[in-house]
Amino acid sequence: MKKSLTIIGLAAMMIFSGQTQAQNLDIYKNIEFKMPQVAETSFAANTVSITQYGGIAGGNVKNTEAFRKAIEDLSKKGGGKLVVPRGMWLTGPIELKSNINLHVEEGAFLIFSKDKEDYPLVDVSFEGLNTIRCQSPISAKNASNIAITGKGVIDGSGDAWRAIKKSKVAESEWKGIVSSGGILSSDGKTWYPSESYKKGFESSSSFNVPDKISKDDLKTVKDFLRPVMVSLVGCDKVLLDGPTFQNSPAWNLHPLMCTNVILRNLTVRNPWFSQNGDGVDLESCKNVLIYDNTFDVGDDAICIKSGKNEDGRKRNMPTENVIIKNNVVYHGHGGFVVGSEMSGGARNIHVSDCTFIGTDIGLRFKTTRGRGGIVENIYIKNIDMINIPTQTIGFNMFYEGASPVLEEGQKKEGNQAPEKVYPVTEETPVFRNIYFKNINAVNSYEAITLFGLAEMNLKNIVIEDSQFDTKKALTIVDADGIQLKNVKLKYSEGTGATIYNSKNINLSTVKFESQNKPIVKVLGNKTGAVLLPKEITNDKTAVSIGTEVAKNSVK
Repeated sequence: MKKSLTIIGLAAMMIFSGQTQAQNLDIYKNIEFKMPQVAETSFAANTVSITQYGGIAGGNVKNTEAFRKAIEDLSKKGGGKLVVPRGMWLTGPIELKSNINLHVEEGAFLIFSKDKEDYPLVDVSFEGLNTIRCQSPISAKNASNIAITGKGVIDGSGDAWRAIKKSKVAESEWKGIVSSGGILSSDGKTWYPSESYKKGFESSSSFNVPDKISKDDLKTVKDFLRPVMVSLVGCDKVLLDGPTFQNSPAWNLHPLMCTNVILRNLTVRNPWFSQNGDGVDLESCKNVLIYDNTFDVGDDAICIKSGKNEDGRKRNMPTENVIIKNNVVYHGHGGFVVGSEMSGGARNIHVSDCTFIGTDIGLRFKTTRGRGGIVENIYIKNIDMINIPTQTIGFNMFYEGASPVLEEGQKKEGNQAPEKVYPVTEETPVFRNIYFKNINAVNSYEAITLFGLAEMNLKNIVIEDSQFDTKKALTIVDADGIQLKNVKLKYSEGTGATIYNSKNINLSTVKFESQNKPIVKVLGNKTGAVLLPKEITNDKTAVSIGTEVAKNSVK
């Protein structure tokens, strides 16, 4: 009987393994570029529990040393699974080593210490720049074959790290936050968790890097140097499968210069008001799968990066060979995002079968002069969006850090190219060869905005077999080779399309549908070769052509 059960168990394992393998192979179907199959993790049969190393549940005793000992011992044995069983487990930073699978079981709640002294200052890369920040709650550097698995919850205690703007919370919440301690900004509109944080903020002229003080003084602003929650640098064969990652001090998941990365079956959560509360920031990574995940975060959800300005160009490592499928995004500044730190470039990225529900922007592309980098060969299809308060597809080559839904004190970012044309250099960003198919959006604000640079137009952007039900329709500025094929734009406000300083624009199969008469405005002395639908061109009052545009350039 015992032997029979063993055989049955082995058979079940083989069936499950076959199903998993088939599911994994499905992820590579209908990909538009050649990509090697991502190498997956495999661990030794060794399994230990954190309790074997003095781990104490309950949430009152720090288990930092227990985790260190367990990982060290397991590593000496050739690796294996470190189990965190059901219960609350308080700890300081955890450093993973090669061949370790940190398995957080269902019902386990791994919560990181709020004591900043537990997190020493270390050399890192953040927002694309080489800098110094506090050590991450979970980290690994130059490790191979590592994983974080299970159905437990991993909490970064981000509320102890983050500042909060008064405009982002209800009055009752604000009163509770202020009464909890901390310190207010001079105008009373921002709460800081400590004087150290406030000093760091006031010492920074570039987002989150305190560049107004010396390196030696960084310890005085330590509270301001919020870490990403999971920092994986230079690692190969990485698997994150199952857990909930939440409440991160800054970004949630940050694979940097990693290869063979799989992120699946994850729930990634942050408060909607959390500054820099990104979901996953995939930076300078190669051969990556991101699928079957849910995001509800305070900043960009699924974000592609490759370094910022000179640091990124010097690194010269694009993010490439990435498949992103079957993800759901609720709140976030962007559902799928490229930029703005993309100075090393990005290429060969497939995104499909995703749903964005109330995300600030749906598909977001952002950069600015000074970045450099080439973003190309991006393929996006089968995306459903609802309740998007800004653009469902938005390209902004003039990004300056503002949120899509403007916060108090932020200025609207827009196209500034007509005032001055800059020379093309290594600092000029390039976005080209980006394809969209079967994009569907309803109950949203604006369908499509394509803002390029005067000196470097957006090139070869194709949108086909898609429909948008929005308040506003289409704006194209400084672009070359834009095609909308079999696209329906249903809108209630403004013009059907505004085209400025752009050429080789084909809208001939676009269906403009509005309560008011559709109007297309063609402006700019660099505009040419614009194809419009016959029903538009046959109606002389439906097309407004600027005096500087040659009439025969619009057909």
